[in-house]
Amino acid sequence: MAELVGLVQRLEVAVGRLEAMSSSGGGGGPAAASGVVSAYVEAYDKLLSGPVAQYTALSQKIGGDVQKHAELMKQAFSCQRQLLVTASSSQKPSDSVLTSLLAPVSKIIQEVQAFREKNRSSPLFNHLSAVSESVPALGWVAMAPKPGPYVKEMQDAAMFYTNRVLKDYKEKDKMHVEWVNAYVSIWTELQAYIKQHHTTGLSWSKTGPVASGGAPSGGAPAPPPPGPPPPPMDLDKSSSGGSGATSHNALFASINKGADITKGLKHVSDDQKTHKNPTLKAQGGPLPSGPKPFAARPTAAASPARTLPPVLELDGKKWKVENQEGAQGLVISDTELKQVVYTYKCNNSTLQVKGKINSITLDNCKKLGLVFDDVVGIVEVINCKDVKVQVMGKVPTISINKTDGCHVYLSKDSLSCEIISAKSSEMNVLVPNKDGEYTEIPVPEQFKTVWDGSKLVTTATEIAG
Repeated sequence: MAELVGLVQRLEVAVGRLEAMSSSGGGGGPAAASGVVSAYVEAYDKLLSGPVAQYTALSQKIGGDVQKHAELMKQAFSCQRQLLVTASSSQKPSDSVLTSLLAPVSKIIQEVQAFREKNRSSPLFNHLSAVSESVPALGWVAMAPKPGPYVKEMQDAAMFYTNRVLKDYKEKDKMHVEWVNAYVSIWTELQAYIKQHHTTGLSWSKTGPVASGGAPSGGAPAPPPPGPPPPPMDLDKSSSGGSGATSHNALFASINKGADITKGLKHVSDDQKTHKNPTLKAQGGPLPSGPKPFAARPTAAASPARTLPPVLELDGKKWKVENQEGAQGLVISDTELKQVVYTYKCNNSTLQVKGKINSITLDNCKKLGLVFDDVVGIVEVINCKDVKVQVMGKVPTISINKTDGCHVYLSKDSLSCEIISAKSSEMNVLVPNKDGEYTEIPVPEQFKTVWDGSKLVTTATEIAG
């Protein structure tokens, strides 16, 4: 089945290439009209028929939300290929036209990310998150001068979720492991492709017409180019209507006076100076502040923020705690070992989880306090700010990712807990003393890496003061 899907993908790439050859519009120049496809478009087609086709085939085998997500990704790569065809046969256009050319890729990236947000309860949420976190890598066409490192950064952003997929399915279903490898290889090969063909940015043709782009589908037309500059000042005309020669002669005569040019100035006494005469300043009213460099632009009225209803409910095996604002004293007490708690966008609130459960996740929360008894799996803190986590019993692992400000209070029974952090700051672990007080210990944020002759050795560094 995977081989058949891969064959279909390659046929679609070939059809797209033939369409590009036969089309002379949409920014295509002589190269497109004559049926010639540039070397870097052909290289991109290999990327589509290789790792992208493999990722699509495996997504179809997994099915469900992963398959639907992959169909959106397929459209995204197709839109990017159209842009590459245009760039290969056209000169770089103005910024306004370039924006309209980039719009289709930008729109599909937003659709991919929106799909994940609409399906947070999906059992394949980690798959959707891995794709959603890394899909902005397709924006490399607008990055300069280092599009390759940008793709690498987006690929790293997906690592947290791809690792979770590997952890969940490594012993259950090897197809999901193959899916992760295929998806990650897309960005690895894209980096190699960019390094070879677009090292410092998208390569535009040096010949051919300047690229033109219409309004993107579903969007407003590109803004018109700015008007012509004002005509230059005519120095041959004087404000009083005299001849140009007379004006020039008067100007040069004044300049040639040298130091005597100030003799015609009127002396201003102290009583005529506003900064030394408060009475004069009061009579004259407020002093003008001078012209401002930029006039204030009228802004459209901001649409009111959408407020979602708070949620605290058990959905199958998942406790959903969402959109809680200022809710002090939230409690989940009727728990079972197989259940999980997922907390999303809860601010200025406290949550207590009683009993022994499988896992707890805090996602996009601010100033949230979490207290729980026992967790047999993992407690995850993702995209949060200023949160506090306290374990009363045992927990084997606490993961902190993309979080600024996290205090972890350990119990005597949880001192062997592993704390894994990435892309986070202001993390502190509080360890209990014999007298019941806590000792606060910061988690390192700065590291030193050296080459020992055979491998890289990384150690945490401490900054005094």
